[in-house]
Amino acid sequence: MSIRFPFFSKKEKNVSNQHIQLKNVPSHVAVIMDGNGRWAKKRGFPRVAGHKEGMEATQRAVRAATKYNIKILTLFAFSTENWKRPNYEVNFLMKLPKEFLHIYLPELIEKNVRVETIGELSALPDFTKEAIEDAKEKTKDNDGLLLNFAINYGARFEIIQAVRKMIRDKNLSNYNLDEIDEEVFSNYLYTKGLSDPDLLIRTSGEKRLSNFLLWQCAYSEFWFTDTLWPDFTEDDFYEALINFQKRKRRYGGIE
Repeated sequence: MSIRFPFFSKKEKNVSNQHIQLKNVPSHVAVIMDGNGRWAKKRGFPRVAGHKEGMEATQRAVRAATKYNIKILTLFAFSTENWKRPNYEVNFLMKLPKEFLHIYLPELIEKNVRVETIGELSALPDFTKEAIEDAKEKTKDNDGLLLNFAINYGARFEIIQAVRKMIRDKNLSNYNLDEIDEEVFSNYLYTKGLSDPDLLIRTSGEKRLSNFLLWQCAYSEFWFTDTLWPDFTEDDFYEALINFQKRKRRYGGIE
């Protein structure tokens, strides 16, 4: 049985009259969806109420990414450290992918969104894995937005796993040590074949990466907002894109 909570209207934000230059939007946006627990606490609800409400914010972000021609949207849904949380909260979080996809998968299919994941899915409950694999299968031929959920993901573990894969890979014996460069190493990460995030968004006012995409975010632009994730709107997404377009990306060089 799903748990339902009162609907809370999202406050509208005043967005400036600036216009997004669609030729200069980030190709890949990564989001640390933070603040669900604090959102619930402020209202006197259990933490899981914030996670429940955060589902709507997730779909709003997907709609905004589709609207503004983002190619990849990677969402930090569950970290390898989140297993330390109370059992009731972890169990609730494990049920959210199934509920989210039950509600929104038809819309994702209609909008030509392809669902993918990064992380160690083997540790997830069967019902969570089944819901995810079903969504992947039903959207595998879509060629619009790539909606990439980071589930049971930790960047340090990802890097260690990549090193282990490289050691086991007999094909690497054909390489000289000097030939093993960043491109070669990247092929052993979960994100093989994906471009690195151009923009990283973190909600709730925290300003840290929290073990998320450490390798991939080496040259990402960061945008932080005090808005808690359940209150995150298309206007917030728009504001982040406008801010991104004002940045000068030099990758260590000069103009």
